[in-house]
Amino acid sequence: MDGPPPGAGAAPATNWEELLAAACRGDGLSSAYQPIVDTSRGTVVGYEALARFPGFAEKNPEVWFAAARSHGRSAELEAAALRAALAARATLPPNCFLTVNVSPELLPSENIRSVWRDEGSLAGLVVELTEQTPIDSYVELEPDLNQLRAAGALIAIDDAGAGYAGLRHLLALRPSLIKIDRELIQDVDQDEAKRALISMLGTFASRVDAWILAEGVERVEELDALVSLGVPLVQGYCLARPGPPWASLDLDLAHRLASQRPVVHKTVIRDILETAATATSTALAAEAFAANPAVQSVVLLGDHLRPVSVLDSDSTGLGLVSPGMRVNLDTPLSEALARSMTRAKASRFEPLLVTDNAGRYAGVARMERMITALTGSGG
Repeated sequence: MDGPPPGAGAAPATNWEELLAAACRGDGLSSAYQPIVDTSRGTVVGYEALARFPGFAEKNPEVWFAAARSHGRSAELEAAALRAALAARATLPPNCFLTVNVSPELLPSENIRSVWRDEGSLAGLVVELTEQTPIDSYVELEPDLNQLRAAGALIAIDDAGAGYAGLRHLLALRPSLIKIDRELIQDVDQDEAKRALISMLGTFASRVDAWILAEGVERVEELDALVSLGVPLVQGYCLARPGPPWASLDLDLAHRLASQRPVVHKTVIRDILETAATATSTALAAEAFAANPAVQSVVLLGDHLRPVSVLDSDSTGLGLVSPGMRVNLDTPLSEALARSMTRAKASRFEPLLVTDNAGRYAGVARMERMITALTGSGG
């Protein structure tokens, strides 16, 4: 949700009463819609509505909601944002849902209740509870949550794995949609602990008949990692930015998702393949490290796209090139792991260089991924 950190600053405080009064009337307030994508089919299946303030000098939604809280107008502003979000609901594409954001402590307010009454049926609507303040118990909110469900809405919880959206809240709410916090998604392709936690959330969701949605996906490598974990729904700048209703998915990205292999028990190197930066010389590799400090390794390629070595920044700086171990895409994981253990101690845990049947570079296989796949403890 566009939700506000305390103390966010903006226009002069003396002007906020007037500005908030206008926004609460719906003046200068609108909604943008970010697609939510089904990873197995490569299609848009929903949209999240996000508050926008194009009619004002201050554009940051976080600042607006912080100001509304400090001036006692949170319920009014959230109700206005909900009405702006729902204005386009009648034109929502078939078989798509719409998610809207609500602070749970505001559910019992008359401002919010009136929005639901005016809508009537809430079928196809997902009400996402985004906590800006701690909620110790949802018992007092149960009547409103039950009414929402009775009207056809589904309940979602935001930022699972972070902040107040702890496990006990997941148990208390039994949401239909669990949104995974961006902090868990960032660099998930490089972090085995994050992958393990997401897998655990996926297992929990399946047991309570819920879906998990990974938000804030910004890199294609993160997307590929989430697909390999079997995460069914994703959203983020990598897929599409918020915009007017109702944006579709880029065709190349849709094809990339639709052509992914189904998630099965991983048995061969192909199942855990990852991409890595490449270079045709150590000088170019050094440039890659200098340009992006986040790059951990670069694969040195020789003639005919054959991989030679996995370089790190230290070895590249010293001009050291040690031939890496190569394995075929269809090498069994157990065999590849056994071969890896025969390497010299200094290079034993380097990623393996993966080749296709013609010996050309296809990607890398990290030891962590091989081990977790073989033990069944990771995707």
